[in-house]
Amino acid sequence: MTDPLVLGVESSCDETGIGLVRGTTLLANAVASSVEQHARFGGVVPEVASRAHLEAMLPTIDRACAEAGVSLDEVDAVAVTAGPGLAGALLVGVGAAKALALGLGVPLYGVNHLGAHVAVDVLDHGPLPEPMMALLVSGGHTNLLHVPDITSDIRSLGATIDDAAGEAFDKVARVLGLPYPGGPHIDRVAREGDPRAIRFPRGLTGPKDLVRHRYDFSFSGLKSSVVRWVQAQERTGEPVPVADVAASFQEAVVDVLTRKAVMACTEHDVMDLQLGGGVAANGRLREVLEERCAEAGIRLRVPRRDLCTDNGAMVAALGSLLIAKGHEPSSLDLPADSSQPVSQIRPLARAAS
Repeated sequence: MTDPLVLGVESSCDETGIGLVRGTTLLANAVASSVEQHARFGGVVPEVASRAHLEAMLPTIDRACAEAGVSLDEVDAVAVTAGPGLAGALLVGVGAAKALALGLGVPLYGVNHLGAHVAVDVLDHGPLPEPMMALLVSGGHTNLLHVPDITSDIRSLGATIDDAAGEAFDKVARVLGLPYPGGPHIDRVAREGDPRAIRFPRGLTGPKDLVRHRYDFSFSGLKSSVVRWVQAQERTGEPVPVADVAASFQEAVVDVLTRKAVMACTEHDVMDLQLGGGVAANGRLREVLEERCAEAGIRLRVPRRDLCTDNGAMVAALGSLLIAKGHEPSSLDLPADSSQPVSQIRPLARAAS
């Protein structure tokens, strides 16, 4: 029997993603980004993102179908990110997915955005280990997850208590006069700098922190430390060594992320770790995590870069896994939940009034 063709819809932030997956085979991954519309504001503007999704949804669906060489009437199921994310942006995607499912007469699967980031690696490296650990790092999320079963059991070990890592990259880039989004530019500039030039703080790594916030992250203090250092340098009249600041800041972020991820693996006796999210494209993060995983005997999985950022393929992948495990589809009263916890893999239906 042929595996079902699943269309995935992603609209949680500023990317409109449509993916087509058959089983664990990726057929299309079309993405329309509105990042340029947000660049002049230095961050994502929810209302702008929602309008961009409305404008991009149908053309991106058409592009995905053309890329896969299929027509919409061949789709067997529709999967959609129902949360977490920006409320208005999620509503656009959920609304489009409901219309597609209803119009095509196929089942609808609402999925968790963070769970989809983990599931996507099945398209790149095959079946997911059970259990596994996942480190998800993006502009909106920094999470450390224990995943016994991606379709039914995801446990949050830790998360950021303030700024996400990607958000800190954006804010530090702005201070250094680098363009938005900041992550790629800091990664590029840092290659010319000395990561040991400035000793910036490593948040939540002290002895007391490791009792209360063992697997949690905090980057707000690091960001503020960079701002204070730059301001003090500017007061001296000397030029700011942008490459050294970028490299030292990046090293502090990478040190904390990798140290806690490897610690979680060893302490939970889980020997498979997946890195995901937009910041997974950072070269220094990949390099250090590879080194520390090798030292600890941990197998590291990192999806290719276009599957790390928000995309529809990851949503379709999780939908396909849910179908393969025999999970029931969502109802058409599926809500968009901007604060949906990662442990809630499937969004809850609205309570009867």
